[in-house]
Amino acid sequence: MKNTALEPTSLAQALIRCPSVTPAEAGALTLVEDVLKGAGFTCHRMTFSEAGTADVENLYARIGTARPNLCFAGHTDVVPPGDDIAWTLPPFAAEIRDCVLYGRGAVDMKGAVACFMVAALRHLDAAGGQPKGSLSFLITGDEEGDSINGTIKVIDWLKERGEVLDACVVGEPSSRHEVGDEIKIGRRGTLNGELIVSGKQGHSAYPHIADNPLPKLARIIDRLAALELDNGTQHFEPSHIAVTVISVPNTATNVIPGHALVKFNARYNDTHTRTKLEALIHKRCELAAAEVGAEFSLTFSGTGDVFVTESGPLVDTMVAAVREVTGHTPKLTTTGGTSDARFIKDVCPVVEFGLINATIHQVDERVPIADLETLTRVYECFIAGYFARG
Repeated sequence: MKNTALEPTSLAQALIRCPSVTPAEAGALTLVEDVLKGAGFTCHRMTFSEAGTADVENLYARIGTARPNLCFAGHTDVVPPGDDIAWTLPPFAAEIRDCVLYGRGAVDMKGAVACFMVAALRHLDAAGGQPKGSLSFLITGDEEGDSINGTIKVIDWLKERGEVLDACVVGEPSSRHEVGDEIKIGRRGTLNGELIVSGKQGHSAYPHIADNPLPKLARIIDRLAALELDNGTQHFEPSHIAVTVISVPNTATNVIPGHALVKFNARYNDTHTRTKLEALIHKRCELAAAEVGAEFSLTFSGTGDVFVTESGPLVDTMVAAVREVTGHTPKLTTTGGTSDARFIKDVCPVVEFGLINATIHQVDERVPIADLETLTRVYECFIAGYFARG
């Protein structure tokens, strides 16, 4: 059977029927591996571990030995479906109703995995079984989880082998209203902060012999929330800080807590680096704390710095493919959360392009069959165009 006989809907259905909630593999990676092996790809399955985290299975598959090596990156793990009863159709049944495929992972992102696989195999049929360079797949089971034992460790494994990725498409759902209306060419950086203001526990009737940390924390929060980081840049909207958690080790209304905690998240553009942003936030907290005599500790964590992929073979070819298949020119954006592109950008140019993101992580996640066909044709056109550039 020629690879052109494959079609994305049935392959997406087979993947959805694998209940691969992070970090369970549940047969999804095995299915991808079997299909790619059958088409001549050399496949490597690897499991990575780290203390305090779940083991995660990953797959790297490649056909061809020449450059350029065009990679598709994605994940077969999915978020939990939530209440099964709330779904119109069972979340892992992959049933079709009114030409729409329902199921957890239909959009994020088993649908895109299926589309790129079919596009790649059709390209190989047209090319006589071998691309002009190399085609590869980097598929993880850790994107929806901690992202510790997945893509980032596969990239390290590739570096150790001397294997080079020349360009990468991440199949995250990038489209807003119709397939191809947006391509993500970058992402904002993300930085988490945790600030603890010290106090002295006591009875609320005797505040003079206690030290209430909450008014002091409120002052610092106010100063953080009012901090204008920038006005945006060519590719990015303005950076901002969002306060997300406020807590105290106390549930009684007549007890002044011994300390108070706030957590916040900053999304920042290419005006900043993580190091400079941390210094700026720390300085603002110091100034606010000095106003009220607060003692505090501040720690930061984050998993991705800001990046943008400029115009070049990868971006230009994807834009041309979308235009040829859909007839419209996509908007190049950097909005949204984060993805494994934050790891891949350190080794090669990367863009994100996939299905419409309207139902991701929701009950009744779903994708029209026509969108799967459109995305497959765009991917197929893109692969041909990329290798035609040499």
